[in-house]
Amino acid sequence: MNKIRRLVQLYQQAVGYWGYLTPVFDLAVRLYVSSVFFRSGLVKIQSWDSTVSLFENEYAVPVLPPEMAAWMAATTELSIPVFLVLGLLSRPAAIVLFVFNAIAVISYPDLSPAGVKQHYLWGALMLVIVFHGAGKFSLDAWIKNYFR
Repeated sequence: MNKIRRLVQLYQQAVGYWGYLTPVFDLAVRLYVSSVFFRSGLVKIQSWDSTVSLFENEYAVPVLPPEMAAWMAATTELSIPVFLVLGLLSRPAAIVLFVFNAIAVISYPDLSPAGVKQHYLWGALMLVIVFHGAGKFSLDAWIKNYFR
């Protein structure tokens, strides 16, 4: 019985140490997801004519004219990741990028299976932010503590 109790204590200690890594993990998730979308936005503005052409011929974005869809996509990809990096309004920002990600998967019919898996990963990581929050290393946490 003492060996089992000792194993339980060791496990509880290990879990306690993992808790110290949680803020680092939260920050890493936010930085990774942000970098993916921000880099995509940079690619869009590097060659605007090509981007508009993609929205005219490749992406099946419903309702919106291609120019407006391209503009909205680039704006979203360049602005919302900044909120995630700062950890400011992280949950709403992650929801916006989650919906944006879903629209991207739906509107691009030629997406490879590997590409779909990447989008699933990004979506899952954004849901971690939505349900878990930005973590301790964020402006959200700082604001919450400041106004307590």
